[in-house]
Amino acid sequence: MNLRLALAGLVLLSVAGAAWGQDAQPMKRKLAAGVVTVIPIALQEDETFDGPQPLVEIVDGIDGLDWTPNFSSKTETLLEKSKIVVLRRGIWNLEFAFKPMRRIDVDVPQATGKMQRKKIWYMVYRVKNVGQDLLPKPSDELAANPENAPETYKTDRVTHEKLRFFPHFVFSGRVYEQDKYAKKDYLDRILPAAQKPIQDRETPGAKLYNTVEITRVPILLSDEKIDRSVWGVVTWEDIDPRIDYFSVTINGLTNAIKFIDPPGAFKKGDVPGSARKIAAKMLQLNFWRAGDAVAEH
Repeated sequence: MNLRLALAGLVLLSVAGAAWGQDAQPMKRKLAAGVVTVIPIALQEDETFDGPQPLVEIVDGIDGLDWTPNFSSKTETLLEKSKIVVLRRGIWNLEFAFKPMRRIDVDVPQATGKMQRKKIWYMVYRVKNVGQDLLPKPSDELAANPENAPETYKTDRVTHEKLRFFPHFVFSGRVYEQDKYAKKDYLDRILPAAQKPIQDRETPGAKLYNTVEITRVPILLSDEKIDRSVWGVVTWEDIDPRIDYFSVTINGLTNAIKFIDPPGAFKKGDVPGSARKIAAKMLQLNFWRAGDAVAEH
């Protein structure tokens, strides 16, 4: 599993409930072995916390907090506690699987009102709620004797009956032009004209959701007996045909993040959190194809 941390805004999954979504449909055609590549979930307990680290909004943003108590340790003061803060959160994940990247020729409506024949790149994928979620909880010693016990936590496995997938796909490639490599990034496009032909080719009788529609479909918990996966399709247009190596990054499969406060970036009087960077965990899929601008097929 090729995972990377990239600075990005938060894309969070929302959690709740437990039955089939109103429009969700399973794959009716059994796929041959090897057609779908499954990316297993990589559980990492250290994703459930950040720190110990300074809470800069208090340490650097408030004056007059440095004092020495007469009857207790200085480590009990707000300033000293704010220097070693641990931020904890529950983590949930969705399993991602995909069919090979493919292309299809489709007549796409243009702003002029006319149709234009285009070669559309697409990837059919599946998201599945397998229940591999993590929740930090106080240790038994801390729960039984909170005043004297050390502040230790454990990580429990939990299950959410329903998750939501708010995807963000980016297609990235490089082409050699003007004596150097130029990076090209493409956001996915919602192309209703391409959705039906792709669905007829890939999943006869089953619904494929685009990246907007799939946000409204609950990803219900699957088990050994019932597979409640939801299938989607992501499409791109106007991809440079010269691209040989490219990648697709997917954000929204997990709420795992990291807080990064660059030293000295936060100043007194700044809006809380204004200097903080958030690293979101993403999935990166790497591909290769022989590019050809003349005979693209």
